[in-house]
Amino acid sequence: MAGAAAEQRRLATVVESWLGRPVLIVGDAMLDEWRFADSDRLCREAPAPVLTLRRRISAAGGAANTAVNVAALGGRAVLVAPVGADVAGDELHDCLDRASVWDRTVNQPGRPTPVKRRMLAGNQILLREDSGDPEDALDHDGVGRLLTALSCATEELRAAAGGEAPTLVVCDYGLGALPAAVRGWLVTNRERYATVALDAHDLADWRGLAPTVVTPSFAEATRLLARAGGTTRPTGGTELHLEHPHGDPTDGPSEMTVGAAPGAVRTDDNTAEPPRPGHPGPVGEPTPGEGRVALTGDGLSVTGTGVTVNTRAGEGVDRAVLAESRLAELRAHTGADVVAVTLDTEGAVVGGADGEPRRSHSTPVPASHAVGAGDAYLAAMTLALAADAPLPTAAQLAQLAATITVSDTGTCVCRRDDLLAALDQPTDTAGHPALVGGDELDTIVAAHREAGRSIVFTNGCFDVLHRGHVRYLEQARALGDLLIVAVNSDGSVRRLKGPDRPVNPAEDRGALLAALACVDHVVLFEEDSPAALIEAVRPDVYVKGGDYPPELVPEAPLVRRLGGQVRTLGYVPDRSTSAIIERIRSHSQDPSPHLTDREPDPSLRTRTQAS
Repeated sequence: MAGAAAEQRRLATVVESWLGRPVLIVGDAMLDEWRFADSDRLCREAPAPVLTLRRRISAAGGAANTAVNVAALGGRAVLVAPVGADVAGDELHDCLDRASVWDRTVNQPGRPTPVKRRMLAGNQILLREDSGDPEDALDHDGVGRLLTALSCATEELRAAAGGEAPTLVVCDYGLGALPAAVRGWLVTNRERYATVALDAHDLADWRGLAPTVVTPSFAEATRLLARAGGTTRPTGGTELHLEHPHGDPTDGPSEMTVGAAPGAVRTDDNTAEPPRPGHPGPVGEPTPGEGRVALTGDGLSVTGTGVTVNTRAGEGVDRAVLAESRLAELRAHTGADVVAVTLDTEGAVVGGADGEPRRSHSTPVPASHAVGAGDAYLAAMTLALAADAPLPTAAQLAQLAATITVSDTGTCVCRRDDLLAALDQPTDTAGHPALVGGDELDTIVAAHREAGRSIVFTNGCFDVLHRGHVRYLEQARALGDLLIVAVNSDGSVRRLKGPDRPVNPAEDRGALLAALACVDHVVLFEEDSPAALIEAVRPDVYVKGGDYPPELVPEAPLVRRLGGQVRTLGYVPDRSTSAIIERIRSHSQDPSPHLTDREPDPSLRTRTQAS
């Protein structure tokens, strides 16, 4: 028992070490939409259930969900991806805001945001509707703006991390977000990133990237080996091989067969066998650009356009054994230091330079529980390797992150506190409450300093908390490892704003701020200036809102004397406490009984983004 506890503490130390680590995620971002319905009868027009919609949930998907998982696990996540100027894009931006992801997406008018809509009844997925066509390529201007966003986000992360090279995660799901020009830029600029993780449907498109880690599914690994051309290779005991037929066209997908090695019982049939009694036919998802690649229900065969994996002659073969036998070739073909072949609910097989395969296991769950679990796996694996964790530790934490997210229907997100709880470790929240008194602040700051965390400090009245405040605080939090917000007392607000303010008392204002995921600690102060708190906290970064240079911030000389830097963040347009209060007052004084017929205030309809 003592050994197990020590092991859990060791793993928790790695989780703590990646807190605030800068990670740039680029790729295919999409919106996951879940529609939960009830059904108690069949339609009279057709043998189909009649559904009554009860609940609808939107979540970040694809590269966006990987970014959400990085942020939830404690990393500093920045997402660069093309997003449509549409309703789905607005919802995706909101999902990123709520998750404290630094949103550096690029609007692409005329190109819709990819959406996966799932309809469920009784937690059973009845159908899925996909929108967003990989043929909707980025135009020349869109590619240029995406490359500019990539370069700027890289430098922003480097600056926020004190010059440290950021980590890069590439999520290429064949939906058109990463055309050849973008892939070429990433390959050319590989040296700007310390750790590079790649998750791609078609790994052959990324030759030259030299990633630190790739995380293909079994089908994706199979496709890569088929294209590369298999060679007979006995593998200790199980004698498996991949056979590459001669005469395949060089410019198209190849075909391979998996079965018993020569000399054993096998078949010469190079096509996928038809479904047999008790074994369902192929299931799975189309892979854009290469037809359908599907895994049979017995877990032994993968079929697809030009790619066939057939184990008819090797009934004892399982995917983990096959993946283990080809790890070295997968590393050679991808140029990756680490290859992690994910096997859905069967876990993963991981291999590194030492040639020692590592097998991890998961608990089988319904398919509706596992959507996005691979994103959690990728995020945790990337953060652990970026924190210089040994490969066995990184693989262990990645599998744990994926496993603890699959307890319910929906898009999977693993939170840092959940991961630490699974390791039986206390979280920071238990030791350091969000809403603190001035006398507690010194002790809390000292503990964070000892842990090597950089501190961001800001202050304000925050009288009526609105979206502009939230965006500002999220951007401030992204500049360091934790954010301390100092809030003016009621008396201080009255002196600054007038006798009719504040609208909300200090206790309420502080409690609302403390509830935000991007805010670590909130402290109230009575003075008109936060100078005394700045001296006590000695922040690494002091942040103020406004469109003026940092030199005009009154507290700037004090902050710099204490060794910190000053940053000003532009306010989100059309978001103002005073304007909100004025609107409320004008509405309350309007005698018209038909307020609901009035055209909505344009500022309430307009969605604005901090660039």
